[in-house]
Amino acid sequence: MAYNEKISNRIREALENIPNVEEKEMFGGICYMVNDKMCIGVIKDEMMCRIGEEKYEEALERPGCREMDFASKPMKGYVYVSEDGMKSKVDFNYWINLCLSFNPKAKASKKKKSP
Repeated sequence: MAYNEKISNRIREALENIPNVEEKEMFGGICYMVNDKMCIGVIKDEMMCRIGEEKYEEALERPGCREMDFASKPMKGYVYVSEDGMKSKVDFNYWINLCLSFNPKAKASKKKKSP
């Protein structure tokens, strides 16, 4: 299934002045990598946010937020946010800023060696 271009455009616009941002298609959606680390993305009609475990429980209490369960496996430190949770600019910016503030602490995935 295609991902929500409207959400993707909002994210792209929010990240336009952030250095070292790269867009990659993955998980059937799009992911915005910041400093070579997964940061934020769109899967179907939800925003995927990498927020870390420190803010995880608090984030789950916010409207429109749910646990990210990829391949039926919960992923701690990642959440999905529905459009209800990011309708206002204030709410949308909350998620963007939460992802960007965690990014320096996030571990980069190991690069696969090409054969």
